[in-house]
Amino acid sequence: MHSIEFYRSEFISFLEQKAIKKEPKNLYSPISYILGLGGKRLRPVLTLLSAEIFEADYKIALDAALAVETFHNFSLVHDDIMDDAPLRRGKSTVHEKWDINTGILSGDAMLITAYQLFENYDGDTFKNLAKLFSKTALEVCEGQQYDIDFEERDDVTLPEYLKMIEYKTAVLVAAALQMGAIIAKASEKEQSEIYNFGLNLGLAFQLQDDYLDAFGDPKTFGKQVGGDIIENKKTYLYLNALELGSEVQQKELLDMYSIQPKDPSAKIETIKEIFNQTGSAEYTQKAIEDYTQRAFKLLNTLDISDNKKEILHDFGEGLMRRRV
Repeated sequence: MHSIEFYRSEFISFLEQKAIKKEPKNLYSPISYILGLGGKRLRPVLTLLSAEIFEADYKIALDAALAVETFHNFSLVHDDIMDDAPLRRGKSTVHEKWDINTGILSGDAMLITAYQLFENYDGDTFKNLAKLFSKTALEVCEGQQYDIDFEERDDVTLPEYLKMIEYKTAVLVAAALQMGAIIAKASEKEQSEIYNFGLNLGLAFQLQDDYLDAFGDPKTFGKQVGGDIIENKKTYLYLNALELGSEVQQKELLDMYSIQPKDPSAKIETIKEIFNQTGSAEYTQKAIEDYTQRAFKLLNTLDISDNKKEILHDFGEGLMRRRV
């Protein structure tokens, strides 16, 4: 087994080798741009790591890892258009740098490119990877639609929100791990166990993202801090504040979520204060810890060496402590 940084480095080298240099330039340049912006490379690293956990050479999982990362970035390009987001990883989003039509079309090309990468696998491996990928891709779309629907609703519940982030974020983290297991020809039981580990890790990851969106450092977060507040998104922080807050706090929160000031800075600070006063910020941090511990509990059921469990455990701990 290798370190997380080793897998990340190997994936980035592979990504650079596979950089698309084709015509028309205005279709493929945005793809190279978004894939080259960096990021944590969480999902492809998990695919490579999982392959070696189940006794396969990580190199044979590189195409699947690239497919996962390409699909993830495709979803970000389209999400940024829907959210009218100006920044991604501290740089201009694709639709800001080019235009909305380019973002839509280049995103579509990324989705197709992701599918093509699975063609490098034969027989049952190809079939199982494609089946998992199709299921996961559709769930991500469903999660995004739930997210959009929630913007127009005032009755979103916490279970509904958790289902939304499970589909929008966690299933792709889980699938990335299962893909490595599929390539390594692990048993169905092992595939299911590593998937469920990833699902809980993904939920913790998204809740941490929600928290950092409000309370992260603008210098390290890479996105516009307070973006969810500006967009009036019913996040875990918001829903818990409504549930835990007094009538006065609830009314103030609802009132603030009904306005779109030209300068949103005061709105952001007021709502962050409500998140802190109601205990929602602390409650969210506890939920991040709870889902991480659920993942670790599932990790202990895996029939793999303690050394491999430790690598996955350290990876999960790192995600929980992240500030970007």
